[in-house]
Amino acid sequence: MNLAAFEAFVKVMETGSISVAVDQLFITQPAVTKRIHSLEEYFGVKLFESAGRGVQATHAAHSLLPKVKNWLNELGDIHHTLSHEQTQIQGRLKIGTSHHIGLHHLPAPLKHFVQQFPQVTLDVHFVDSEQAHEKVLAGDLELAFLTLPPSGDERLNYITIWNDPLVFVAAPFHPLAQKKNLTLQDLIEYPSLLPAAQTYTAQITLAEFEKQGLKPKITMSNNPLESIRMLVSIGLGWSVLPKTLLNQDMQQLDLDVKMNRQLGMVWHPARTQSRAMQELIKMMQE
Repeated sequence: MNLAAFEAFVKVMETGSISVAVDQLFITQPAVTKRIHSLEEYFGVKLFESAGRGVQATHAAHSLLPKVKNWLNELGDIHHTLSHEQTQIQGRLKIGTSHHIGLHHLPAPLKHFVQQFPQVTLDVHFVDSEQAHEKVLAGDLELAFLTLPPSGDERLNYITIWNDPLVFVAAPFHPLAQKKNLTLQDLIEYPSLLPAAQTYTAQITLAEFEKQGLKPKITMSNNPLESIRMLVSIGLGWSVLPKTLLNQDMQQLDLDVKMNRQLGMVWHPARTQSRAMQELIKMMQE
């Protein structure tokens, strides 16, 4: 029995797919299957059953999952404690980031961090802000860079790093792009392309419409902002995007509505913080 077997089990449970787990673990499918079988032999239970082209977790697997995750988290805390007691900054640092922040804000500081602390293995996971928030709360991520929620959780620590203005946009040839002094009432006459309703960006946007008792005509939801930008650029509707994503394929609409979202860091103060995590937090604050 080894740690890799438990990590493979958790990954298959989280993704619901051996093939997806293979991609995320960067190992072969036979290797994942072998690790799962080693767990089944050790515990004497069946963890997964065939279901079409995929697998279905058994009751035993669902019972085992929270215990394994707690154990892995405790093992991680032990690692962090030992790392914290050492003067050398090293070990594995597991962080999460939204796609937007990871692509447009983090490359330079993370490059500097990796160069300054080569003994640290930086394990970066790209997840939606809302998922990153929950993973930090559950102890699955040590630190996350995300769109800060409108209302934070008192159990977590938040630091704002970037102010991210949001603007209404459409393709240059869209009817709304030809008009001046637009109102939210004008926008609801046309289809919109907004992030999924549970995202913080969508909540900020919908709140502006709700203030006036309005509801936009949402024809499509898509989380990655780069995907929304492409769909807007071909004329499928208007949307709300960070001003930093504007390019020649879209036009900011003439609308007197000010919206901002805050981007920053979140971590769980109750968890033992490794030296690597402390240094990254310090670097980002500077």
